[in-house]
Amino acid sequence: MQAVHWMRRTTLALALFAGLGAALSAYAGARVDQSAELAQLFADADEAALVLSPIEAMMRGDLRYAAEFGDYVTPDYFRNLEANARAEMRRLEAIDRERLSAQDRIAYDVFAYQNRQLLDFFDRGLMDIHARLPIDHFSGFHVFYPEISSGRSAAPFRTVADYEHGLTRLDGYARYLERAIERMREGMASGHTQPKLVMENVIDQLGRQMEGGAEASPFYQPVKDLPAEFPAADRERLAAAYRQTIEQRVFGAYRTLQAFIRDEYLPACRGGAPGLLSMKDGEAVYKAMIERSTTTDMGAAEIHAIGLAEVERITREMNAIRERVGFAGTLREFFDHLRTAPQFKFASKQALLEGYEGIRARVDAAVPKLFALTPETPFEIRPVPAYSEKNEAAGSYRQGTPDGTRPGLFFVNTYDLPSRTTPGMETLFLHEAIPGHHFQISLAQENESLPKFMRFGGNTAFVEGWALYAESLGSELGMFSDPYQAFGNLDDEMLRAIRLVVDTGIHAKGWSREQAIAYMLEHSAQSETDARAEVERYIAIPGQALAYKVGALTIRRLRTEAEQALGERFDPRAFHAEVLNTGALPLQVLESKIRAWIDANRA
Repeated sequence: MQAVHWMRRTTLALALFAGLGAALSAYAGARVDQSAELAQLFADADEAALVLSPIEAMMRGDLRYAAEFGDYVTPDYFRNLEANARAEMRRLEAIDRERLSAQDRIAYDVFAYQNRQLLDFFDRGLMDIHARLPIDHFSGFHVFYPEISSGRSAAPFRTVADYEHGLTRLDGYARYLERAIERMREGMASGHTQPKLVMENVIDQLGRQMEGGAEASPFYQPVKDLPAEFPAADRERLAAAYRQTIEQRVFGAYRTLQAFIRDEYLPACRGGAPGLLSMKDGEAVYKAMIERSTTTDMGAAEIHAIGLAEVERITREMNAIRERVGFAGTLREFFDHLRTAPQFKFASKQALLEGYEGIRARVDAAVPKLFALTPETPFEIRPVPAYSEKNEAAGSYRQGTPDGTRPGLFFVNTYDLPSRTTPGMETLFLHEAIPGHHFQISLAQENESLPKFMRFGGNTAFVEGWALYAESLGSELGMFSDPYQAFGNLDDEMLRAIRLVVDTGIHAKGWSREQAIAYMLEHSAQSETDARAEVERYIAIPGQALAYKVGALTIRRLRTEAEQALGERFDPRAFHAEVLNTGALPLQVLESKIRAWIDANRA
């Protein structure tokens, strides 16, 4: 009898195991199918995005569309953008998220978040308003495309075909500017225009780019660098073609745009307070820009209050350093001392650049303390091009390519050298270069296990939040031993706190340009040149400046949670790898990921 029971139990167990095995096999197959469908969706979506944005493809080092500039501005472009997003969301919603791997679920969530945010802009009519404001002095194509086309950046100039492609792109660039005028006329009719000061800056920028004629232009630099092995006939033909295209097409479009702005657009532009409150639908636009930049549902009033509290806290810490160095005057007098004292000035532009090279050497030596995951992409320090330096920030970063053929670039602004001072150099390097933008962007691009939209895409809250968080790592990396550099770090942190106050002040409270500049000068050691450039930047691109502090506060809060939960087992190198190894995530996705990592490590 026992044998019969044993045989029955054995037979039943075998049947159960067989059934379970079949079920697991089917589940695994379904999971593979779901992952494969997700990967195909991502690949198709990425390809569709590159077709619409050939410049983005070229920035990655993908030269399949190198002969094209792209559209970016017409109604057809935006219709295609919307149609792609809606089709992609239908495909995404047909995929069972629960059958995906952990990394695929993160990718699913990021893709869903980005497309929903984009479609929300269309659904609320905000994309039409955005399309009617195609040019400003900070983020317009005319600001960055000359450098891209200079032969010293993303656009390749190695073969005759490369040079031919450069000519067709220049024609496309001129066509873009002509089409932008059409969209701006639509904005004039609908009541959606830029502030006067923004467009006055654009007129000045276009004029500066034409100074010295075609051969002095960045667009002509590839001709000066023509490879010696090119046949003489090609060299002569290409030089003539570039001179003609720059002078007639590009500069012709510049002059047409200048005349349009001066004679038609400026009279219709917003005068008085330059914030979005003075524009039709401005309040709704600003709310959407905050959501887009911060990837949160925070409102302007909440952000303004956080900014005021941070300004108060940082002021106390600044006063402590002022007392430590023995300065007897007020904090504002100390700001003036830092702006004007000869000990904080540079003897030459070259001395400024060499100072950053010295900081680089010290940071490189300390990186292993906090980072096990570091990029392979090479890195260089360069001055900001002369044609754009007047309106540029003190420093900026431009990513390299994953294959290393183009390095990451840290641009240092040497314009108005007397306004540049030594305090804050270490902090600026940590933010723009290592371990800030260069680490975050390069690691994402180099991670081939990620879908391309995560390798090459992102959001401002994560990208700039990480870079601001990177500034806070200075002491751990052996920086800030000089009290003036420590003060410079606080001054840069103060700048990000001030941005919360000033950006919301301009766009939600109706502050004037002068009021915003005065607030910056009162609460920081920024020079008047830098303060003016900063405020005019916030006016040109509303909400973007809010992302830095919101993102950094989130990353720091998550690190504190991890330190408290893991105790002695907390390793900053592991934490930083976890933050950086899946690209620039929306903050809510990052929070879920890090908390899951904490739980796994706690267990």
